[in-house]
Amino acid sequence: MEIKQQLRLSQALVMTPQLQQAIKLLQMSRMELVDLVHEEMLENPVLEDTAEIGVPLEQSAVTGASQDNESRGEHEVRALEAAAPGEMPGQSEASRDAEKKTDEIDWERYLENHALQAPMPGVRGTSEELPGLEATLTRGDDLTDHLIWQLRLSDFVEDEQRFATLVIGNLTEQGYLKLEDVPSEEVVPRLAAEAGLDAEDAEEVLQMIQRFDPVGVASRDLRECLLVQARTFGLDELVIDVLDRHLGNLERKNYTAIAKDLRCSVEEIYDVAQVIAELEPRPGRNFISEEPQYITPDVYVHKVGDDYIVQANDDGMPKLKISGFYRAAMKRDDKKAKEYIQNKLKSAQWLIRSIDQRRKTIVRVTECIVEKQKEFFELGIEYLKPMILRDVADAVGMHESTISRVTSNKYVHTPRGIFELKYFFNSAIRRDDGQDDIASESVKQAIRKIIQEEDDRNPHSDQKIVEILAADGIVIARRTVAKYREMLGILSSSKRKKFF
Repeated sequence: MEIKQQLRLSQALVMTPQLQQAIKLLQMSRMELVDLVHEEMLENPVLEDTAEIGVPLEQSAVTGASQDNESRGEHEVRALEAAAPGEMPGQSEASRDAEKKTDEIDWERYLENHALQAPMPGVRGTSEELPGLEATLTRGDDLTDHLIWQLRLSDFVEDEQRFATLVIGNLTEQGYLKLEDVPSEEVVPRLAAEAGLDAEDAEEVLQMIQRFDPVGVASRDLRECLLVQARTFGLDELVIDVLDRHLGNLERKNYTAIAKDLRCSVEEIYDVAQVIAELEPRPGRNFISEEPQYITPDVYVHKVGDDYIVQANDDGMPKLKISGFYRAAMKRDDKKAKEYIQNKLKSAQWLIRSIDQRRKTIVRVTECIVEKQKEFFELGIEYLKPMILRDVADAVGMHESTISRVTSNKYVHTPRGIFELKYFFNSAIRRDDGQDDIASESVKQAIRKIIQEEDDRNPHSDQKIVEILAADGIVIARRTVAKYREMLGILSSSKRKKFF
């Protein structure tokens, strides 16, 4: 063991802070980029937004304008001093007569009559000044607030109210009572112990909460939720027996097995299934108030004649520039101020250059995508071509990782709608009829179309869909059809079948 010094020559990639910032900007979404720019403008005084400061004026023009204003102001002051008391320069005889008439109005009586008109409680100003009704709603109804309001109207004692508050506070968005990593049968005893309430009394309180509006809320599973609704609404005993003993068969639509066990006809089970279908499996669904997510495209694709033009969307983006004030401050002799401004100036210049490079890169990648997918824009989804990141990377002379960052969380507005740039990258599906390979997204849409056109009483199985696609020259396995069907949110054939 000894210590030695050695000289070694090697190549290594050094990620400078500027390069890391450029890569970070490239994969940011539009909203994230806007937030970052505003944050940088707060931290870096050298940066300015040209949209906020407006067009800079020449110093001479500003000086001349100020002098004109001063001379005009002095002239107006002299005119006012020369005018008679109570008169304004240029005031006509008619306007002076009108002022005399207004002086003759009995203002005390007018104000007295106006005070007798009692305003609406909580309303200020006239009706024309008030906002519209749709502009006064701040948020939708909340399930928790709705249940707490009903809890306050109930006659629960203190410990029961504590337990009920814990129950309401542990509801899911769908309205079910669940605790993380706790089995459903242990939820009520645990909440009851925390509230200092007996377990049996807690079950009774829970049953009363389940009859709050919406009925079935705070249930621990689907079976309990539907049973609470059936009993509260006074449904037939056969409906309750089916929910209590044959919920699994009902889901599989195995009506024959249900009828055999309950010793009734299949037609009666059909009627029961129709009644159960009108119950609400997710009681809290109507109280989910999700804010709409608005998408702002990063780039536009316009059709001009037979060509497609790609244009970056610069609306809402701050237009950065270097402040002229700090440029002038660089000429001063203060060494510390000069060093500080120089560091901020380099950071600002790199940020502006990185944003401009990001914009150009997105436009170049989008132009390549439009060129390769022109048939899609002309004819529709059936003509979407298979494409991978390497195809675009080779065309624009960039690395695949760069293309992946450029297309992540970026949206394009086209004549066929708004799409994420990732949408145009699809794997290839082989065709037997000698035609070009087809994109996987086109196969998904073909499967959706086949299922939409099927007979509801005799839906196509996955194997049948494979045979229909094979007739069109699309060869895929049955498990691939099942995977695409699940990605589209479509149930299996046994669950799609309708008996009535």
